[in-house]
Amino acid sequence: MKILITGISGAIGQLLCHQLLTQGHEVIGLDRREWTDAPPGVRVFLADIRKRPAEDVLRTQRPQALIHLATTALYEERAKYLPRRRERILDEQCRINLGGTRTLLEYCAEYGVERFVFVGRHTVYGASHDSPLYHTEDEPPLAVASFPELADLCAADLFAASALWRWPQMSTAILRVVYPLGPSRRGTMASFLRSGRVPTVLGYDPLFQFMHEEDVARAISTAVEAGLRGLFNVAGPAPLPLSLICKELKILALPIPEPLYPHVLGRFGFPRLPDTDLAHLKYPVVVDDSLFRASTGFAPRFDEGQTLQAFVGTRNEERGTR
Repeated sequence: MKILITGISGAIGQLLCHQLLTQGHEVIGLDRREWTDAPPGVRVFLADIRKRPAEDVLRTQRPQALIHLATTALYEERAKYLPRRRERILDEQCRINLGGTRTLLEYCAEYGVERFVFVGRHTVYGASHDSPLYHTEDEPPLAVASFPELADLCAADLFAASALWRWPQMSTAILRVVYPLGPSRRGTMASFLRSGRVPTVLGYDPLFQFMHEEDVARAISTAVEAGLRGLFNVAGPAPLPLSLICKELKILALPIPEPLYPHVLGRFGFPRLPDTDLAHLKYPVVVDDSLFRASTGFAPRFDEGQTLQAFVGTRNEERGTR
């Protein structure tokens, strides 16, 4: 099968590419970033998914399947550098996530793509005091209430789901994947833990759900091969309390009274976070992935201890080279 991966130059994209190659698929990529050491035979086209050159890739290459990894969280990455340009950053993020997803789906329908996989986030369910412990696919994305910066990702998730009836000839799967964690040390959760000092909210110890980034790549490739259609939560081992994660990683966790929390972010060695992220550090966002496992037979290869060890092992290697 000829498979196009958008966002192939990212950590998950590269792992997914290698995974698909071992399964005998032909892989091409689309990204704004170069992948200088891409495997032989893998063509990476440099283009913005919203622009005409991206359409040319689908028109000329005619992939049978497309895996959409090219969503972004510009606000998370840039908030610490550009705190006063919030609206402009969020507008650009919306254009990439929602506008890019819509454009890609229209291209896929026009050029006969048979399978489309949208890789989203489990955090679209939102975090609140009255939400269920385990979220199922029947629940709507409600993250806008607790985390407005995820509004565009929620909208992209919903638009991808609309492809199920807009273009019924195409098998569309929406994967709501838990936090990836592993040697690359990239991603939302990795960025939060990477500083080595984690501010927690006094009186709260939420569950965090994560999986090894290699298992994430395997789960996505499994969804493509199975030709899944519908909404699916994707998870790995059992969730762990944030305090236990910090203990296992030997990271200093400091409880901060809630009124003072926004004032310590980005200071005293703590990571910079959006002020509205507070709900995610008070209440858990945990998903039920039984539907995905039953539909594909998927089982993670890495448990929670191995996943944390892969992350902390890379940190120790980085320290050893300094």
